[in-house]
Amino acid sequence: MRPPFDGLAAPAAPEFVGLLIASARRRLKQAVLARAALHQLAPQQFWLLVALLENPGLAQVELKERMRADAPTISRVVSNLARRKLVRTDLDAVDRRRVRLRLTPAGERLARELSRSATEIRRALVDGMSAREQDDLRAALKRVIANLERLESQRAAPGRQRASP
Repeated sequence: MRPPFDGLAAPAAPEFVGLLIASARRRLKQAVLARAALHQLAPQQFWLLVALLENPGLAQVELKERMRADAPTISRVVSNLARRKLVRTDLDAVDRRRVRLRLTPAGERLARELSRSATEIRRALVDGMSAREQDDLRAALKRVIANLERLESQRAAPGRQRASP
């Protein structure tokens, strides 16, 4: 809670939420990049390997949703990791149109090492926050994402733009 205005100094203006989110994203990316670079990985490759260690056999579409990324990005990251022989793709036994992703033995060794860093980063993100605060933060961030998705869908919707007079 902000202390009452005492009349001596102007109260500080609240920081814009967007700037705080951007700053947190930058800091998170720096932390991941420092650890991923040790293995010649990009941050998305880092998180994809960790996700496959935690969820073996995910379908590419499930991985896309879990990582909140678009399909072309996931496809590119998977291709790069497959070229490095860290990930392999297998056809689903039931639905032959679906591809399941698995770590190769080398990918699993690397992912286990990365997992320690991922745990360290995840803990640092919420250090000092109660479980309630973490839940509130998740809910607020999901709301921000939904708000921005709605804003962009309105902008892209045909007939929504006003014609110039």
